[in-house]
Amino acid sequence: MKRILCLIIFVASVSFGFAQSRGSLHVDQDSRIENLIAKQRSLYKVDSSYNGYRIHIFMEIGNEALDHAKAVKAQFERAFPDIPIYLTYVEPHFRLRAGDFRNRVEAEKCLRQIKPRFKEAFVTQDKIFKPKIDMNKNEE
Repeated sequence: MKRILCLIIFVASVSFGFAQSRGSLHVDQDSRIENLIAKQRSLYKVDSSYNGYRIHIFMEIGNEALDHAKAVKAQFERAFPDIPIYLTYVEPHFRLRAGDFRNRVEAEKCLRQIKPRFKEAFVTQDKIFKPKIDMNKNEE
């Protein structure tokens, strides 16, 4: 009986020792995967946009939409020179969106200034760039 008990203890201790030893893992991967990862990293570095809010000013389709969008953009730039405005084309609409707001509260505050001149304006989620101005620093 003592021999069996000693044998069990010996086997258990040897098994426990193997379980605790550190091994190494070698992974063979196609070199094209590394190229894809490098391309993805470079794309993320180039794209400096992130989720935020803008104020939607204008959207139109049709033959005269681009000319009308440019006119509204110029009018906005004269009225609010410190707020960036972006003209984009998302098929089939030309649209104007203003500002780069990190949160909805900032966008709503700016909307109150814009709404008297652009009655149809509203806040919407969009991809934004890092804000260049602090909309909260000059409160009157």
